[in-house]
This record gives sequence, C-alpha cells and structure tokens, in this order.
Amino acid sequence: MKNSIGTSVILTLSGESHGAMVCAVLDGLAPGIPVSEEFIASQLSLRRPSGRTDTARREKDAFRVVSGVFEGCTTGSPICILIPNEDTRSEDYARNLNIPRPSHADFAASVKYGGFEDWRGGGHFSGRITAGIVAAGAIAIEALRRKGITLGTHILSCAGVEDRPFEDVDDAVLRRQIGSIAEKDFPVISDCREAMEKGILEAKAAGDSVGGIIQTAVCSLPAGVGEPWFTSLEGAIANAVLSIGGIKGIEFGAGFALASMRGSQANDPFCIRDGEVRTRTNRSGGINGGISNGMPVIFNSVVKPTPSISLPQESVRLDSLESTELRINGRHDPAIVRRVCIVVTSLTAIVLCDMLSLRFGTDYLK
Repeated sequence: MKNSIGTSVILTLSGESHGAMVCAVLDGLAPGIPVSEEFIASQLSLRRPSGRTDTARREKDAFRVVSGVFEGCTTGSPICILIPNEDTRSEDYARNLNIPRPSHADFAASVKYGGFEDWRGGGHFSGRITAGIVAAGAIAIEALRRKGITLGTHILSCAGVEDRPFEDVDDAVLRRQIGSIAEKDFPVISDCREAMEKGILEAKAAGDSVGGIIQTAVCSLPAGVGEPWFTSLEGAIANAVLSIGGIKGIEFGAGFALASMRGSQANDPFCIRDGEVRTRTNRSGGINGGISNGMPVIFNSVVKPTPSISLPQESVRLDSLESTELRINGRHDPAIVRRVCIVVTSLTAIVLCDMLSLRFGTDYLK
C-alpha cells in the first residue's frame, strides 16, 4: 500500500476501521509552529457523527499527540497522532464475509492483497481513517491561517437541494463566507440545512443513500505556487482529494461548464485592483498553467452516495463463485457529504503546506 502523500511536508496514514487505533504522521513541518490540541479536537468534532443523518457509530476521537510537539510548538521532528477506536461491532461484517459489497473496495482489495486484508468495517479502506487526516490537517490549517491563508468547504448540493456558491473574486466576501461555516457541523452558507437533511432522511427511510457536491475555497494563496506539469497545483490537490473514499470527481473554477463556452466567455480578463494584478472573473479557479495566480482557488468535488445501503443488492460469493443476494447490516451513513467536507479542507491544507514549502522553503510556515 502507498499510504503517504507529499514531497516536503508528508502525511502518512495507518490503521483500520476496527483495529486498535488510527495513526497519522505529519513530517516535514518547520520547528516553532504553534499546535493547539483544542483546535484539533474542534476539527475532529466537525467530522464526528452527530445526528440522524449520520452513522450510529459514535467514536470519542480521544486523540494523543505522542511526538513532534513540545510545549505547544512543533519540534521539527515527525508529528505522530494516535486516535483510538472504541465503538466497533465486527460481527456486523462477519455475517457477509466472502460477499463483496457493491461499490466498496472489498473485491478489489481481496484480489490485490490475496485475502489477507482486514475486512472488518472496510479495514484500511474505511472512512474511519480520515480521522487521521482531520487531526493532522488541523495543524496545517492553523499554520496557513497565520500566513493569512484561509480555506473551507461547504455542501454545494445534496438530495436535490442547492446552497449558494462561494464568492470567487472578492477576497473579503469569500473570507467572511469561509468564516461563517468554519465551526458549523452542517456547513452551508444559505438557509438550506433543513431541506438537505429532509432529503437525506427520506433516502435513509427508504433504505437508500444520497451523494452530493461539495465546494472548497482557498483565500489569499500567493501567486506563483505550483509547477507547470506533473506537480501542478490542480494535480496535487486532485491527487489528494481523489484519494478520499467516496470522492469520484473534481473540477476547478467553471470546470466542465467551460466545455460549452467560447474563449471570449471562458477567459478571465486581467485588471489592476488595489494596486495588484487580479482578474475580473475567476472561471480558471485561481490557477493558470498549473500555478496559482493570486485569485481564490475554487474547486468542486463529487461525493457518491454511500454504498452501504439496507436495500437488497446483487453480489457474488467469493468462496463458491456463485451469485447471491446481499443484505447489509450494521451502522452506516445515509450520506457522507456533511462529514467529508472537513476531510477535504484538511487534506487540501496539508497539500498547500507542502506546495508552499517547496516554493518558499520550509521556514515559510514558521
């Protein structure tokens, strides 16, 4: 397995859904960066299940920072964060052993790892592993904030209900929008939470699930970050975000809508605003030639419907190679759209710390 991402600032993940704990190691941060365990805890709470639209599995996320931080600051050595698993029910998965769940990693993992993978709760492929991303990402988010860079993710659409999109030109408005959702357990900008939750609960009552689109914005990222080809800013972000289970697509700026535009509509005209080079529109999503242009970086991610549903599904038995009907038991989210927002924000923050360190040196984040 390849469980690390980054070149200068590197995140490594380990653990399984029903194993002893989840572990995140963040390496490459400069010494002297403040670390707030209170902020890590608050970020983890945004990912944690909390209501009827989430799984009934309730983990406390009682994390421990066991290395790399001393007297409230990074030491320059690898930061190791451990998050125990305390609310597991492996028997729910033992009932359907050898029957791969549709659209899960079960079959592909069995082939790749020869049946030695931990199948309990999805093992290393479980969304539970993202707790490590959020814990490490909290450190990255605070480091970026001290450099004036803010970022956040909200639910753009879910269950047929749409939220207002992020402002993509005016930094002041965008910064206020990011601030308005920063501590929301259901991150939406407009008054649409109730309608979205109603749609999710309707799918849950039918034994089904829903997906959606989430939107991420980065405000005040300096121009000049990224490389022209295989370490483009879009490429680095996309590589990270598409590694999250359940994310099946990504678009920057106007994205796929650009295909139906003419160049005169798609181009972002340059202008001078407050003595700086800016663009009047931001259909490019703040990136040209793989490099940040100083405008807000905006991208949308597609979240597929949660594959674990209560409805009967067609599958096969891997031990006898016979067709069978699968009925999934256990505790599952009817939608992961809400909980994955903080995961995408956190992983994006880690990628940005890596890209900024490559551009300006590791001391840039001190």
